[in-house]
Amino acid sequence: MRSSFSTRGYAILLSIMTAGIFALLVSGCSGTDEKNVYFERPVEQLYNDGMNALEVGEYEAAAKLFDEVERQHPYSNWATKSQIMAAYGYYQGNKYDEALVALDRFIQLHPSNPDVPYAQYLKGLIYYEQISGVERDQKMTEQAVKALRELVTRYPNSKYARDARLKLDLTYDHLGGKEMDIGRKYLRRGHYLAAINRFRRVVQQYQTTTHVPEALLRMVESYLALGIEDEARNAAAVLGHNFPGSEWYIDAYQLIEGKQIREVEQKPWYKIW
Repeated sequence: MRSSFSTRGYAILLSIMTAGIFALLVSGCSGTDEKNVYFERPVEQLYNDGMNALEVGEYEAAAKLFDEVERQHPYSNWATKSQIMAAYGYYQGNKYDEALVALDRFIQLHPSNPDVPYAQYLKGLIYYEQISGVERDQKMTEQAVKALRELVTRYPNSKYARDARLKLDLTYDHLGGKEMDIGRKYLRRGHYLAAINRFRRVVQQYQTTTHVPEALLRMVESYLALGIEDEARNAAAVLGHNFPGSEWYIDAYQLIEGKQIREVEQKPWYKIW
């Protein structure tokens, strides 16, 4: 009898312990669910919260709120606008990669949306603001040219086209400066043919930039160093025709004619390189 009672007692105790453990597990799971529970908020509230975050400079938080608008209300009219606002938030927060992904997605999904010109302009700005000095790689400059050129080609009458054209001129000038920097290095090292190729590229591909007069002068110097006087005279003639009276042409004329015509013999500041 005693053995039977003891066995039943253990069974009851085991049942109580099992029930307690189960209750704890359920409680723990319930707490986890409360933390991860999905709360759908009105679309207006999410969008306005995003705009408020932008106003106080919480750009990444704003971008995430606009992303949430699309996630919770993908078929609302607010969702499309929120896509580009999210990109703007990432841009303002210097999250350039995230901004570019958002902009490319917006342009691809909504090619006829009236905000596409702005999206294209913002892409150009992102690349433009990452342009480095001429002594470094110019991948960002090339990407800026591509994005800005697409804007002025596809949307020439948009309100962003004028600024895009101005920035395009500056990016072209920057790329021309890169070619000049390489050409000067070749010239200093006596690699005259390589230098000429770089200077010729400036004259042909970046003819509207500020670097063309110097490029022509450096071509004169390079040809003379190689003993090719006819080509040197041709380059000087082009320089004199397009930039008569410029300091660059005066230097080229002195080199060709072997005469000193400057009143002051001190080397001009722009020749120190």
